Amino acid sequence: MSIVIITGGSRGLGASIATQCARRGMDVIITYNSNRQSAETVVGTIEADGGKAIALELDVSDSASLPAFRDTVGEALEKGWAVKTFDFLVNNAGYGLYNPITTVTEDEFDGLFRVHLKGPFFLTQVLLPLMADGGHIVNVTSATSRVATAGVAPYASFKGGLEVLTRYMAKEFGERRIRANSIAPGAIRTELGGGLTQEFEAMLAGQTALGRVGEPDDVGRMVASLLSNDNRWINAQNIEVAGGYII
Repeated sequence: MSIVIITGGSRGLGASIATQCARRGMDVIITYNSNRQSAETVVGTIEADGGKAIALELDVSDSASLPAFRDTVGEALEKGWAVKTFDFLVNNAGYGLYNPITTVTEDEFDGLFRVHLKGPFFLTQVLLPLMADGGHIVNVTSATSRVATAGVAPYASFKGGLEVLTRYMAKEFGERRIRANSIAPGAIRTELGGGLTQEFEAMLAGQTALGRVGEPDDVGRMVASLLSNDNRWINAQNIEVAGGYII
């Protein structure tokens, strides 16, 4: 039995990652920021399929709250599983902002930074004592760090920073046999940034070798597979999950 913590698991990619992990026999802890109802729906879906899941509230942008969250996780592990450690961490929580560099405000910049880079850094730091040796960290980055897309400079920059951080995690946590990898989704049909318009989706599909945009389960299956023992020798890699986007 393995336990995976997935931030931002109430919808979109996080919800898919949670359900796909559960279908592969993992027990799941998802976090949500404000939408408890959606998180409980994901938990209910997993339980209806015979899996085990709980939802915990977390604002990854609030670094001062992270020690208390660690304590909550510890209590949940002991109460729900009678264990003191979990196995996998997926840093997925995030949101989009589509503004050109010339109009991005300092508050918008700082908000993205706290969620996409500072949050995963300090959440991983604070949860590391609860992670079992031989565990695995997966950070969700973005294909926008490889292909410059107008209007997403801060978002892409912090995702690029998270990709670099992943390699340092793999290096520094290797003595505990903890692996760290990142996955970089391309255009995915989710609610991020308000979702895709029909015209924008058609343009993105035309730029993708497989001729379509991705679905959440394209990413969810990838993460679940990466966490499995079948991929135990993959470490310190950024894997683009984008169907061949602008190649």
